[in-house]
Amino acid sequence: MNMQRRYFLLLVTLTAPAATPALAQTVAPAIGPVSSDKQSAASVPDFSGFWSHLSLPGFEPPLAGPGPVVNKSRTRQLFDADGRPATNGTLVSNPAQLVGDYTNPILKPEAAEVVKKQGEIELSGMPAPIPSTQCWPGGVPFVFRTIGMQMLQQPDQITILYSFDHEVRRVRMNQRHPARVTPSWYGDSVGHYEGDTLVIDTIGVKVGPFAMVDWFGTPHTEALHVVERYRLLDYEAAMEAEQRGERENFRLPASDQGFARNPDYKGKGLQLEFTVEDAGVFTTPWSATITYRRPLGEWPEVICAENRQYYPGKYAAVPTAEKPDF
Repeated sequence: MNMQRRYFLLLVTLTAPAATPALAQTVAPAIGPVSSDKQSAASVPDFSGFWSHLSLPGFEPPLAGPGPVVNKSRTRQLFDADGRPATNGTLVSNPAQLVGDYTNPILKPEAAEVVKKQGEIELSGMPAPIPSTQCWPGGVPFVFRTIGMQMLQQPDQITILYSFDHEVRRVRMNQRHPARVTPSWYGDSVGHYEGDTLVIDTIGVKVGPFAMVDWFGTPHTEALHVVERYRLLDYEAAMEAEQRGERENFRLPASDQGFARNPDYKGKGLQLEFTVEDAGVFTTPWSATITYRRPLGEWPEVICAENRQYYPGKYAAVPTAEKPDF
């Protein structure tokens, strides 16, 4: 598949083997953290509004310690930090082939084999199926790959909206996980503030037909546990973090104002640092980062079911049910 075709698919899908548990299966999770005191409304950091990140396809590796699976397929960067054609020839991930590094020591042998097979499909010239091309919910942390994000803050709940396919997460504030959690697509999320940082603890993410934590097919089990930490960064720090991530990944040349960075905005950026652990898949917990900036406007509506052909002659496996599941 040529590069132009893949760019088109990225814009559509990024704006967009584990056993499936029985319906209403429950797991016994660790109890999530709860802050001892609710912060006053005046001291709560303001993360509201639209945010976007254009670094694709992977997460930003940490400065030190175990990091995520990254793309083995490398190419010359096509655009610089301002979206202009690059002249420095920096090597970055090739979005035309999503070939995960299955030798990453965070992967247990069975998980490494899954990532390897996913990469082999990509190398054959066919895009390997991932949740966003199959119209399936991606779960956490896969949903972080979405370009656009909006956070709605309320005292008792935070709602996070993502630009692809009306994906929604709801975070209960200053509460604990129930003793037993019924798995759901985005899991059970509880949050609290630690000074200027929002901390979200998520467990109970459902294992579906395309259960993976990233673009490279890295699987997860019902034991998946994700901790997110959101904080604002000064303009210069946000730009530096964003550029570091783009050196490892690929900067999408977004033309839609709902995703493109606002060149006139010199305010703070938003950084998400998250840690992933799953004893069924990973040898150790690992961390990654995503840096968001303010876009020019609101994002366009993108619905997977209306764009089902993700490759000529290949249609997404849109979820269907023979009978209502409610």
